[in-house]
Amino acid sequence: MIIKRIKRMKIKQIRAPHINSGRRARGQRGFTLVELLLVLVILGTLAAIVVPKFSGRTEQARTTAAQTQISNFGVALDAFEVDCGYYPKGKSGLQDLVVQPRDESNWKGPYIKGDVPLDPWQHDYIYECPGRHNDKAYDLMSMGFDGRVGGDDDISNWQQPNTKR
Repeated sequence: MIIKRIKRMKIKQIRAPHINSGRRARGQRGFTLVELLLVLVILGTLAAIVVPKFSGRTEQARTTAAQTQISNFGVALDAFEVDCGYYPKGKSGLQDLVVQPRDESNWKGPYIKGDVPLDPWQHDYIYECPGRHNDKAYDLMSMGFDGRVGGDDDISNWQQPNTKR
């Protein structure tokens, strides 16, 4: 009889409160601390591999840019020479590519756009006409990253001994 009565009674089951034992409840999304740390380790490893390979490229790119700019100056100076019959004289001759010299009537410039650019290391290009190395033309040089004339980092329109190219 007692058993029948118990079956008839509706007894509520008491359940223990839900304890999160590392499993996520439905509707909760996110990353665990371990997952975030793993991603950071992977990114750090990739950076350690990739960054050193590209760090030497900056100076190589600047050297190439200076060589290209010297070549572009060469084209502009040759056009000036065709129009005027001579290369610009003096150390400030590159300015004659932008601004017409006072006594030149055949000038058809400007031969370069804008102002005379600085080299990639923010130094002025060195221009001499007549040149020491090219006595019938001009010498044009960037002092390179050290900013001093002479050394293995100078870039010029003539062949220098011991220069890395």
